[in-house]
Amino acid sequence: MIGSIATATMAPESVSFRITRNAEDLAETIHALSYRLVKLEQRLAALEIQLDHRNQEEPPDLASLDNVERLLNDCRNLLEIAPQQLAEAA
Repeated sequence: MIGSIATATMAPESVSFRITRNAEDLAETIHALSYRLVKLEQRLAALEIQLDHRNQEEPPDLASLDNVERLLNDCRNLLEIAPQQLAEAA
């Protein structure tokens, strides 16, 4: 009962102050969240650019790996042919 009397006798200025204070807190929270969102969007954009850059670098790397694979196959073929020729020559 004492709580209800205190609530009933609150001055309108006090209620207005609380509403204003809550609105300011909400505004600060929204500002902080907006700032974080902008930072996350910037990080995402940077990561996308990095990914695009890596994707552009892959074809020369793949071509180089293909050349190495061909060289390895050629070496294997030479190693297989050499013993056969030696055996045929003997």
